[in-house]
Amino acid sequence: MKKFGIHFSMNEIILIRHGQSEWNAQNKFTGWVDAALSEKGKLEAKNAGELIKNTNIKIFKSYTSFLKRAQDTLNIVLNTIGNKGAVFEKAWELNERHYGSLTGLNKEETKISLGEETFKKYRRSWDLAPPPLEKNSQYLSQFSKQNSEIPSLKIPATESLKDTYDRVIPFYKNRIFPEIKNGKNILIAAHGNSLRAFCKYLFNISNEKINQLEIPTGNPMHIKLDSSCSKIINAFYLDEKRKEKIFFN
Repeated sequence: MKKFGIHFSMNEIILIRHGQSEWNAQNKFTGWVDAALSEKGKLEAKNAGELIKNTNIKIFKSYTSFLKRAQDTLNIVLNTIGNKGAVFEKAWELNERHYGSLTGLNKEETKISLGEETFKKYRRSWDLAPPPLEKNSQYLSQFSKQNSEIPSLKIPATESLKDTYDRVIPFYKNRIFPEIKNGKNILIAAHGNSLRAFCKYLFNISNEKINQLEIPTGNPMHIKLDSSCSKIINAFYLDEKRKEKIFFN
């Protein structure tokens, strides 16, 4: 199947992890901190928009998180493809995973202090969350102001990937999937872990294998579903040079 220059009439999803953020560039655990895009990240978002534009896919609706790095990525993409001013839905359920006490820490330094085994468990295990973020943490003031819209009982102090999955997938089933089922093409601009959770569900990736899924910043993943939306026909990254393995048969 050719990947470029063809317009499929229905049931398509474009997933894009936000472009590199300033904290990505500093190799920090970002989580819910509202880090801005780096200059490289802005360029990645623009390139992503060009790649999506080349597919000739008509995007019906877009979704993103409460975090500005994802929102800014989406705005750049929409402007690039000619959908400037398009309405999109913001949902906290698509926020990055909350990294708890790891928030703000340098990843390499944390690996040394915790030991590689514990570090890997906190970072990549399915259902183990890091210790919670302290209630007086300096980083709370750097969280998105939009988080004030989240019901207080749903605001986490830390999350595992499973916890992230448990908010992402119900939102997908209730809000996004009905649009896809109606033949609408959807664009989702979100985060490494919220998209990993989504891919786990969509591609039926096991708890053991999900830690192997890497999603590059700013590289759109194009997913085509059959007419019943029950089977994936194809899935691939638009930028072949920066692609990672997709667990799709």
